[in-house]
Amino acid sequence: MLEFDKLSLNIPATTKKRVVIIGGGFGGLNVALNLDSRDFQVVMFDKQNYHAFWPLLYQVATAGLEPDSIAEPLRKVFTDQDDFHFRLVRVTGVDSAAKTVKTLIGDLSYDYLVVATGSKSNFFGNAQVQKYAFPLKQMTDALNLRSQLLQCFEQASITKDPEIRQSLLNFVIVGGGPTGVEMAGSIAEMRKHVLPNDYPGLDFSKMNIYLVEGLDRVLPPMDPESSKAAHTYLDELGVEVKLKTLVDTYDGQTVILKSGEQIRSQTLIWAAGVTGALIDGIPAESVERGRVLVDQFNQIQGLTDVFAIGDLAYMKGGDPDFPNGHPGVAQPAIQQGERLAKNLGQLVRNREMEPFRYFNKGNLAIVGRNRAVADLPRNLHLKGFLAWATWLFVHIFYLIGFRNKLVVLSNWIYRFFTYQRGTRLIIRPFVRKEDVQAQEFLVKNEMV
Repeated sequence: MLEFDKLSLNIPATTKKRVVIIGGGFGGLNVALNLDSRDFQVVMFDKQNYHAFWPLLYQVATAGLEPDSIAEPLRKVFTDQDDFHFRLVRVTGVDSAAKTVKTLIGDLSYDYLVVATGSKSNFFGNAQVQKYAFPLKQMTDALNLRSQLLQCFEQASITKDPEIRQSLLNFVIVGGGPTGVEMAGSIAEMRKHVLPNDYPGLDFSKMNIYLVEGLDRVLPPMDPESSKAAHTYLDELGVEVKLKTLVDTYDGQTVILKSGEQIRSQTLIWAAGVTGALIDGIPAESVERGRVLVDQFNQIQGLTDVFAIGDLAYMKGGDPDFPNGHPGVAQPAIQQGERLAKNLGQLVRNREMEPFRYFNKGNLAIVGRNRAVADLPRNLHLKGFLAWATWLFVHIFYLIGFRNKLVVLSNWIYRFFTYQRGTRLIIRPFVRKEDVQAQEFLVKNEMV
């Protein structure tokens, strides 16, 4: 194992302006891709060496796609870009006065800093739920959840205890936004088309899927008619939707709702909200509602030459069409990244920057085969097959890498005709540290 005191960032000196980007998500990627290497040296830090297409993460979790089909190595993305340097390292903080980024293996000075760390799951201070729930924000989360789902079916097929079997077949999804709705629909389609063939000894009419939402409708950011259509699709697939309902606590075995209702379940999937992935060095007065306050140029309020984009950025009042900030989805991050790259080019030429204006290209959510909803510009609303086809096209279009587009498209075509999901593999068995019996079972079966 390498010793930290013998490591360094090893970034070459430069006479060009150095732009340091923290995070290789949609925002950071699009800043780096649009910067002119004749003017800038670009350094990107990230804790993972790939860019992932997070809107399809739920399909990895439900065995529809392999992880590498929605991810692309960052070094491969920038193979042809001069003076770009990627380092797989965790950033520990920022010193804006010294214009320095701090990492575990050394510090690096910058001329311009772009913080694009995205968001993380928000458990709203509920430590008990956070301990036992399954979030869905990273690739590791999706793989853990995939293992959990498949292990539940395997264990349900061999247990003699009907109560334990039922708890294994009860799945609770918290959050009725796009992630929660799409996850619920995907599991419901597995129940209908895949699982009965894999586990003929199990009665899947007893498998329950609960979608818990605190507001009065699913897909709150979308048009009410789209929400209504999505709710109808969920009902058709047999998902039990609980509106105006909040989770009180969860101990890994029983979900207790604020109403007092209890649901025995060994799988609670958390899709109820996110908060900004903050880093040390950003002043507390520049943070509001878990996000970083930025001006109309995405510059962090109170700091100079430090910018925040994507889910982390809270442009409060900066964009007249979105006075309460932009939605935490891919499109604002992509557009902010493109605009910021152009503005940095303006800065080095001593020209004025242009304020960011978000163009909303629409909102999409898929519930299942031929079941989707779309809110598009010019007040156009689609549902059913047309929305489903639009969703497929948009997601293929925005995937990074030709190979990924081809693999995902071929997977979807295969599933359309066969209903099969070919990645039902427990590669890395998941077990909670507290579950001693499960650990013993895995050891005895030589699964770990």
